[in-house]
Amino acid sequence: MPSVGISSTYSGCSVAAGVTGNIFAFVLFVSPIPTFRRILRNKSTEQFSGLPYIYSLLNCLITLWYGMPLVSPGIILVATVNSVGAVFQLIYVSIFISYAEKAIKLKISGLLIAVFLVFLAIVFTSMEVFQSNGRRLFVGYLSVVSLISMFASPLFIIKLVIKTRSVEFMPFYLSLSTFLMSLSFLAYGMFKDDPFIYVPNGIGTLLGIVQLMLYSYYSTKSGEVSRQPLIDSFA
Repeated sequence: MPSVGISSTYSGCSVAAGVTGNIFAFVLFVSPIPTFRRILRNKSTEQFSGLPYIYSLLNCLITLWYGMPLVSPGIILVATVNSVGAVFQLIYVSIFISYAEKAIKLKISGLLIAVFLVFLAIVFTSMEVFQSNGRRLFVGYLSVVSLISMFASPLFIIKLVIKTRSVEFMPFYLSLSTFLMSLSFLAYGMFKDDPFIYVPNGIGTLLGIVQLMLYSYYSTKSGEVSRQPLIDSFA
């Protein structure tokens, strides 16, 4: 009986961590909405870049496939969060393409097609070439590479904050949500004993801690408040 109770508690904590991660991820997914309201209002993408949303879409698709039962049974909360993320990123990219200048429109459209071709190639290869465990390893390694590549943005922001001694480009609540999401999925990965989840999210948690420490140091020192959303990457 005690073992059953422990198992139930362990499972409950795992689900709680995954659901919490989904919630904080949703906060990050909706964070670009002010940017796209501006694009819709001005009917122009101005100097905004569409590349972050292309990269995010590819990342969501690969990690979504990793979380599917055909690849990794038992981690459906990874699939749910990335399915929602993929929908948001696709909407953002579609809006961006609609209002971008012709040259940029063609470039982003080509990259969007490339993203789906790469994703289809991954799905086909994983299903036709690999068996169950090999399939999980193949897609898992790809998802880790994809997730780690997404850390380029927070690393750039950290470098920018240190260089400018300003937190103007690092909103506190966005940094906090990123940290809490990574921490939640770090815990989820630990509960599931899945290194393909806890390793990249462990790195994300450390970067989140660094961002929050920098925010605390430089905002206290300068007394300023961040204004520019982190997701508004410029070309």
